[in-house]
Amino acid sequence: MANLIIGIFLILFTLEFVVEFILNELNIRQVRKNTAAQAVPEFFQGRINEDEYEQSARYTLAKARFRRWSEVYGRILILFLLFGGLLPFIDNSIIIMLPQSLSNLHMTGVLFCLAVGLIFSLASLPVDSYSTFAIESRFGFNKTTVSLYFSDKLKGVVLGILIGGPFLFVVLWLMQATGEYWWLCAFVFITMFQLLLIIVFPTFIAPWFNKFEPLASGELRDRILALANQIGFEASGIFLMDGSKRSAHSNAYFTGIGKAKRIVLFDTLVEQMTIDQGVAVLAHEMGHYKMKHIRRMMIVQSVILFIGLYILSRLVNYEPLFTAFGVQPSNHAALVLFSLLSGPFTFYLAPLMNFLSRKHEYEADRFAAITLGSGKPMEEALIKLTVKNLSNLTPHPWYSAYHYSHPTPTERIGAIRQIMA
Repeated sequence: MANLIIGIFLILFTLEFVVEFILNELNIRQVRKNTAAQAVPEFFQGRINEDEYEQSARYTLAKARFRRWSEVYGRILILFLLFGGLLPFIDNSIIIMLPQSLSNLHMTGVLFCLAVGLIFSLASLPVDSYSTFAIESRFGFNKTTVSLYFSDKLKGVVLGILIGGPFLFVVLWLMQATGEYWWLCAFVFITMFQLLLIIVFPTFIAPWFNKFEPLASGELRDRILALANQIGFEASGIFLMDGSKRSAHSNAYFTGIGKAKRIVLFDTLVEQMTIDQGVAVLAHEMGHYKMKHIRRMMIVQSVILFIGLYILSRLVNYEPLFTAFGVQPSNHAALVLFSLLSGPFTFYLAPLMNFLSRKHEYEADRFAAITLGSGKPMEEALIKLTVKNLSNLTPHPWYSAYHYSHPTPTERIGAIRQIMA
């Protein structure tokens, strides 16, 4: 049975890799073909010059070529963890090194899970640093210094320990203490924990990485407040984030829930957009809240979590699973194995989740256009964001469907024009 588990995993693991590889190559071919033909989409003709279009293509191709090697690297890492004897080595080392006074099941499990997470964090450094300091720097986006980069990484590790440690302890305690239906208790706890993180993130976590200052008085602030009042959107404030200290990319988002919601604008967005365009971007984001998209996605994710925990409850005492990968049966080993193995068994869900997300984006665009009485500001904002961020104007439709949580700018602008027609 252990060999059958290994065989099924390797088949699905290989299938996922082949699908990712083919989609990436199709996208590369599509971009090269359209660049050679100077096939600029209709909506961008006259809005993007030849140099910007070629730069966009070069940026897309550079990321796609790097994706080939990063994908291989990531998969070798997973195979090494599963079949290279590293997991049992970590488990046994923790048991040996942990003082007798602390050597209980939960502490061993917490340290085991955190150690595996730390290995992934360290192993991702070559890929992430090359992407940041080579590709992003080459195209003028990276503003991160080496010291800031490693400071961010260190803060991430500290947060992982401070937040992940207690979280893992409670989950492992529930798995042992609450009997056969532990997974229901874990589901309730994880759901409440996620909601707590949404509440504390804006005021306690995010400021650890960025500065947030109230948006200065002026026409932009007045227009945003008037829009929020018009549609009954309550927020605790409008803040400007110093995103430019890390990247030239621009964005805006809402964070928090209930009356604790915050409107956050990247300083790069304020610099790049006109007031009408900035208000359109915020109207789009408000549309997500007014149309309950956030709530819908949380429900979908909760359903996936519920099903995942149930499946884990069926596998946690299934000895052939542990035998297949050379680890001793334990709750913490089950958690790690489940997280490592789940990808190849669920990768086909990605386009389904993206389909729902893209539907929400169309609806939010529609909300913004109708609320503002014109689709022009949103259209101009999309064009400017696309050009400034060197986004791919002509992705392969299969690649887009599989990887993009947002419709392409061309698809969104076409939909906006249909709405306003």
